[in-house]
Amino acid sequence: MRDKILLKSVELFLNFGFKSVTMDDIANELGISKKTIYTHFSTKTKLVEAASIHIFELISTGIDKISAQKLNVIEETYAVKEFAMKNLNNEQSSPQYQLKKYYPKIAEFLSNKQFCVMQDCVIENLKRGIETGIYRPDIPINFTSKIYFIGITGIRDNDIFNTSEFSVPQLMENYLEYHMRAIVTEKGLDTLNKFINKPSLKN
Repeated sequence: MRDKILLKSVELFLNFGFKSVTMDDIANELGISKKTIYTHFSTKTKLVEAASIHIFELISTGIDKISAQKLNVIEETYAVKEFAMKNLNNEQSSPQYQLKKYYPKIAEFLSNKQFCVMQDCVIENLKRGIETGIYRPDIPINFTSKIYFIGITGIRDNDIFNTSEFSVPQLMENYLEYHMRAIVTEKGLDTLNKFINKPSLKN
């Protein structure tokens, strides 16, 4: 039952946000009482924490699998983005924003974990991109990896990029192209242009 509660909570939190979804909502969706939920999660905060960690682990595992394929570095970056967007339901309800606003300690804990995971992934991608001639050999790797993290998390700040004005998928597309065009070689630019103009990415 604990797993059922957790998975349903993850689904609802991603669709409607961590603050918006109540324990009553979760209980009603599962056809159980709130008492049953509290048997497994003593508070909503505990449930939010468990759901957040579950989401983080799901995304991290998926990224590891994509990295293991050793794709072209540009294709890899876009594959990671597509995987994350699919599993975060495009974040139309800005769950990360709600998490940061209403559960700051959980958000900070996850941000630190996310930073460590992303740094390893991005640094490896940057090094391989330089080795294969896709990225410029003079890019400062540690600086670039940190700037990438700040950007990819910063565009999810609903105070700056309100979802009523900016769609999450378009924000991600714009930021990745912005990032890539800053670090690619001429060879890499040719690869990037071919990749972002694929019909599958336009649909």
